[in-house]
Amino acid sequence: MENSQPARHQAPAQGARGRVLVVDDDPTVAEVVVGYLHRAGYTVEQAGDGPAALTRFAAHRPDLVVLDLMLPAMDGFEVCRRMREHGPVPVIMLTARGDEEDRVLGLETGADDYVTKPFSPRELVLRVDSVLRRARAAVPADGAGPLCGGGLSLDPAARQAYRDGRGLALTLREFDLLAFLLRHPGKAFGREELMREVWGWDFGDLSTVTVHIRRLRGKVETDPARPRLIRTVWGVGYRLDLDEEDPGAPADADRAGAGDRRDGAEPAAAVPVVPPAGSRSR
Repeated sequence: MENSQPARHQAPAQGARGRVLVVDDDPTVAEVVVGYLHRAGYTVEQAGDGPAALTRFAAHRPDLVVLDLMLPAMDGFEVCRRMREHGPVPVIMLTARGDEEDRVLGLETGADDYVTKPFSPRELVLRVDSVLRRARAAVPADGAGPLCGGGLSLDPAARQAYRDGRGLALTLREFDLLAFLLRHPGKAFGREELMREVWGWDFGDLSTVTVHIRRLRGKVETDPARPRLIRTVWGVGYRLDLDEEDPGAPADADRAGAGDRRDGAEPAAAVPVVPPAGSRSR
């Protein structure tokens, strides 16, 4: 975290940019995050553990949740799962644990972004801006028509998706990713392109794209181990093929993920900022 804390936050002006719920049991970290978000024009609520977060979530549905992974009584994974049971809500996970396994699990739980401590509060505000901007842009303009092909059908206005007439339970970002691919069938996109076009990020951890592709395959493919719709294009990225008569992809989802790591650029490095004195490291 940055050395200087923001000035004591004032009540947000009318027309605040949205409501954010910050869940972190470290009062120093929470205070700084709340302060920066408040100064950026957000209405902010705060909770120090999982049960309190769920209570606040139920009482006042936020536009976005900044959720610490390491919470007492109930970890961030479980909190995220329970929130998702009530419908899609953008979630940014905060954690001091940068292991790939934890990061992937967080994304698979449904998190839209994953920020590792120590971090810059200003960068976190930018991430919140980006995730909310994409979430709101996901609401289509009037007259947006359905998207169909390969047994898939999406209704952007209703935010509903189907595979051979069967409803698909897609997260916010999975829906956006599938909609983007359906708008560009037969075209290969790199992970950097997908991150920019679907997530609206010019930087970030490319494993975010990898995890969402794997989860999406698990929901739209007849055999996710041999994907016939969302193909891996070696050395490039992914392509949506609507002609399922073509033989299946030669590699399963796990090997495709390994290919992603070979094909993609290294993730952008985090911006380390030393926490203020007295802040505990977790």
